[in-house]
Amino acid sequence: MTVRFVNPLPFAADITVARDFYRDVVGLDVVEDAGEFVRFATGFALHDGASLLRRATGAAPDGTAFGRANLVLYFEADDLDEAYRRVAARAVILHPVQRQDWGGRVFRFLDPDGHIVEMGEA
Repeated sequence: MTVRFVNPLPFAADITVARDFYRDVVGLDVVEDAGEFVRFATGFALHDGASLLRRATGAAPDGTAFGRANLVLYFEADDLDEAYRRVAARAVILHPVQRQDWGGRVFRFLDPDGHIVEMGEA
């Protein structure tokens, strides 16, 4: 038996808002949009939180936010400064482009559900 990791499925409170954010702000291409599930060309995917919670647990959502400060979604951009300008105009920026201890440059921001997103140099 072989097991391979495919991708995380962050829960989205509003799948349309989340899809549009990752498409229009982050710059990812949508390759599948099944309404409650959206997959992007990079393999990254989103799922409508309420519907996935009902499917996985049989429970109705309790109204709590899905995004938590215990997970970072990491992306790379071939032009980090341009990516920062595009994202900074439309997202909550946690910090601007900074060189990290390991030498790479990154910036971090929040998606519409409060997930931490890190964008680094390719």
